[in-house]
Amino acid sequence: MIRNTHKKTPDYTVSAYSDNAAVLQGEPAHFWSPDYSTGSWKLTPEVAHVLAKVETHNHPTAISPFPGAATGSGGEIRDEAAVGRGSVTKGGLCGFWVSDLLIPDRRAPWESDIGRPAHYASSLDIMLEAPIGSARFNNEFGRPCLTGTFRTLLTPASSDDAAADAKEWRGYHKPIMLAGGVGTVRPQNALKEERFVREGAHVIVLGGPAMLIGLGGGAASSNASGEGNADLDFDSVQRGNPEMERRAQMVINTCTALGEQSPIAMIHDVGAGGLSNALPELVKDAGYGGNFELRQVESADRSMSPLQIWCNEAQERYVLLINPENMNRFTSICRRERCGFSDVGAVASRDSSGVSKLVLTDRESKEYPRPIDLPMDALFPPKRQQDRNVTSIKPSFAPFDAMASLRKDFGDLGNAELLSKAVERVFLMPAVGSKSFLITIGDRTVGGLTTRDQMVGPWQTPVADVAITATSFSLGGKQRIGEAMAMGEKPTLALVDPAASARMAVAESLLNIGAADIMGDLRRVKLSANWMAAVSHPGEGAALYEAVKAIGMEMCPELNISIPVGKDSTSMKAVWKEDGQAKSVTAPVSVAISAFTVVEDVRKTWTPHLRRVEEVGETILLFVDLAEGRKALGGSALAQSFGAVGNEVPDMKNFDLMRDYFDALSQLHESGVVLAYHDRSDGGLITTVAEMMFAGRCGVDMMMDGIAKSGQTGDMVEALFNEELGAVFQVRASDEINFKRCFATCGPPPGLVRKFGVVKSKGRQSLTIRHAGATFATLGRAEMQQWWSKTSYEMQRLRDNPACADSEFATIADSEDPGMSYNLTYSPAENIMPLTSSISGFFGKAPRVAVLREQGVNGYAELAFAFKAAGFEPVDIHMTDVLDGRSLADFTGLAAPGGFSYGDVLGAGQGWAKSILMHENTRREFTDFFKRPDTFALGVCNGCQLLTRIKSLIPGAEHWPTFVDNASQQFEGRFSMVKVEENSSKPSVFFHGMNGSTLPVVVSHGEGRAKFPSPNSLQELTSSGMIPLRYVDNRLHVTEQYPYNPNGSPAGVAGVSTKDGRFVAMMPHPERTVLADVASFVPREAVDEWGEFGPWVRIFRSARRWVG
Repeated sequence: MIRNTHKKTPDYTVSAYSDNAAVLQGEPAHFWSPDYSTGSWKLTPEVAHVLAKVETHNHPTAISPFPGAATGSGGEIRDEAAVGRGSVTKGGLCGFWVSDLLIPDRRAPWESDIGRPAHYASSLDIMLEAPIGSARFNNEFGRPCLTGTFRTLLTPASSDDAAADAKEWRGYHKPIMLAGGVGTVRPQNALKEERFVREGAHVIVLGGPAMLIGLGGGAASSNASGEGNADLDFDSVQRGNPEMERRAQMVINTCTALGEQSPIAMIHDVGAGGLSNALPELVKDAGYGGNFELRQVESADRSMSPLQIWCNEAQERYVLLINPENMNRFTSICRRERCGFSDVGAVASRDSSGVSKLVLTDRESKEYPRPIDLPMDALFPPKRQQDRNVTSIKPSFAPFDAMASLRKDFGDLGNAELLSKAVERVFLMPAVGSKSFLITIGDRTVGGLTTRDQMVGPWQTPVADVAITATSFSLGGKQRIGEAMAMGEKPTLALVDPAASARMAVAESLLNIGAADIMGDLRRVKLSANWMAAVSHPGEGAALYEAVKAIGMEMCPELNISIPVGKDSTSMKAVWKEDGQAKSVTAPVSVAISAFTVVEDVRKTWTPHLRRVEEVGETILLFVDLAEGRKALGGSALAQSFGAVGNEVPDMKNFDLMRDYFDALSQLHESGVVLAYHDRSDGGLITTVAEMMFAGRCGVDMMMDGIAKSGQTGDMVEALFNEELGAVFQVRASDEINFKRCFATCGPPPGLVRKFGVVKSKGRQSLTIRHAGATFATLGRAEMQQWWSKTSYEMQRLRDNPACADSEFATIADSEDPGMSYNLTYSPAENIMPLTSSISGFFGKAPRVAVLREQGVNGYAELAFAFKAAGFEPVDIHMTDVLDGRSLADFTGLAAPGGFSYGDVLGAGQGWAKSILMHENTRREFTDFFKRPDTFALGVCNGCQLLTRIKSLIPGAEHWPTFVDNASQQFEGRFSMVKVEENSSKPSVFFHGMNGSTLPVVVSHGEGRAKFPSPNSLQELTSSGMIPLRYVDNRLHVTEQYPYNPNGSPAGVAGVSTKDGRFVAMMPHPERTVLADVASFVPREAVDEWGEFGPWVRIFRSARRWVG
């Protein structure tokens, strides 16, 4: 049924159901890579196809949350890398669905504690540990995680059961862990094709060694949790090594940069089943059999049995086919990247009888020298349709009476007080409230192409509907295309109506991705569908069928949308015994929809950030009600917050209306009239408007006439909290007619577009709700936002330094906080480069910058581009090259990027520094470079940590600090304000004309707190003008206060320099926002003024000016 969507709408899909990820038709862009022969970075014009993939890693996350989630993200990254002949991921998503959190001393009114399997982590522990596992893998590998989902659910399966003695529970004791992403693949490498593989091709295992971990993972995850052996459950969990996966990715990147000459003829990742699955699939896809020698597989444990070597699921491995003539080049690439590989065999043609076979030999075994000798047809028999007899069971949930629930819990309060209590409770729901504690732990900017992450506006509020990456770097300012991804999920609705749940999940993903300027029509939108259910539980097989049919045979074909990728997990049930009593928790049918598309102009993305009257003049809010007046409260956050479900849920059956809505969105993007946009979803219309207020730190007058049936409390609650489809738009009052004209021309009936709000001035930060001219209730922005942030704050407080969590939570109440701002003493568009730079660039004699890499470094591409944009020739230099004798004498500049060299296992930058300091020739090479008067060096993040660890080689750096753990005791990924303090006594290499500027910059680090070698060092650096960057708060004062100072550095120190300004080490990442439209917050008007590049290009141009 899912394949029916692709059959109906194959348009714009290059590959579906046949590879590790779907390949979507891309657009002309550029491929940015070092030339294999010279190492010089270059832009190659070509089409960039788009990858789409979403995986789940539910069972391992339940057993061991940190490694389970880490390897979930790691496995999905490998899925994307193993598409065609090799590709690369660009941006990730992550999701967690668990049962009730039960935060100590903060147990929510709707939560229940019914126990859990003894070998299962609690929901609280999962949410404290698993997100860190996923984030850390993404961070260390070097992929930004840009969107996601988090919800909790635990409820009796029927209204007939009282919560205390329910016979059957629905929830996520077996959690859902989603890991997905978007990537790119070169057109010539997009497909797996037999024609690339030749007789005698080597079978290669690339990456880490076999280890005694991850045994039986596929089998363990297919059982209802608790039915199997607990030891097997623990054995099945893998361990992540993102630094090794980065090394393997660098091998793949180097190969794919060679285009048609790539040594890789075919590639697969190693996942479930280990080599026992990956190697047969690899040779089968190539049209061959295979001969393998077991003892050729690199193993970390020589005592492993043949079964353990063959079947373990140790991570960070790929299997490849390399034709014989390419082995020398492939070996050289692996050696440079220090990535291990094993040559384990070769492809085999059919034998004399015409049979293609898979043969595994074991040279160390006399008893079983050939443990496997099977025809390929036995391993891959023709697929047969499976038949299941299932029975539908109609759920028995009572209608949800919102007013009765409110009166029961809160008594006979007035309208305002009752609404206030309802809002507070709903905002505490994890699905509704802030997800900040899940976001700031992630690096959302690595790669330098993130144009829209979760954080929105000057106060960085986590409310974005969509994630967007620019397709590629470019020079010339004409390319603005990108890729968008957004999610939709409504599992609580499946308790009542599985089909409605699936339709609403699709619809929510579409409304979210509608914030992007979608290229073309809905045929360009592709979905990933991840299905989770307990199909052996009574009624659930039929429920799954109903849900799949609803979108696979009906909704998506009607909308001309295809689902070319997805996954299922069909044992979503936890069973255990407690005091001899059998217990179980069964997940409802749960579908997570992830939408992917190509974006025509990344600058036209809408966000929920309400623009203030002081900025744009008088504005209004318009509500588009795609539910056509329906107001079902079943499955809503309001119902769940009172321990109820309800019997009538939202739905979307008017597909013509959805199609017309997207036609109108296309016109609106083109017209430019929309200032802010947010869909109605979890928490209802009041949440939609409140989140827009939070992002804009302003107030709203909300008129409910025509939306609520009356001004009675029950009707107002129903209208404010139902989660039917709809969206809110902010436009200038003068643009109301233009807005409605877009809908009147091709959209839904004009009566569904209603003016219902006015945005107040910044001094009136409250939500006033009216009906028929009468004020129903008034709620303060600060108080609501603290309710909305409370669950995230409590989780952050448990996990991180509680003092930092307290400090950040307190900033919400500061209604006078002006937010981040750009206060520049220069123009980013100004050309400060000397004439000689233009001449040298024209004749190809640009000064050369060594972009230095060490294993685990991941921020090289964006740093190289920043120097390229300033007129340098960036050259890829690996530490292997320097250790092999490559000289730095022909380089003017040295750039050390961010990342996690050696996984930071010795401390940030320590391993990298020792690879320089402890090799005599290498130490001399760097010493000579730093002593030359015509050189400069810039170290960013991990590169900053490197330079401060080798400061003994750098003249004038003796007072530099080292950088240690952040005060928050957590990785910090933020957009922070800094002040530039140029040394007035010396010509500045990097900060020419920037003195006194304050502006936001990217920070992404776990060890960024400056620690000085002596009490006098800070004073010496200050008096000598050697602190060019300091963290400031939104009022532009140098600060040590968290989160304005993200790491607790004394005196706000964000970077240091030598007295002559030639050598700079800074923790922030200016290189990641060099392009004008690549930043979490940029005023729209500023982008037009700046042109192609943003403010931070200045430091690279300043260096180019200094070189002359």
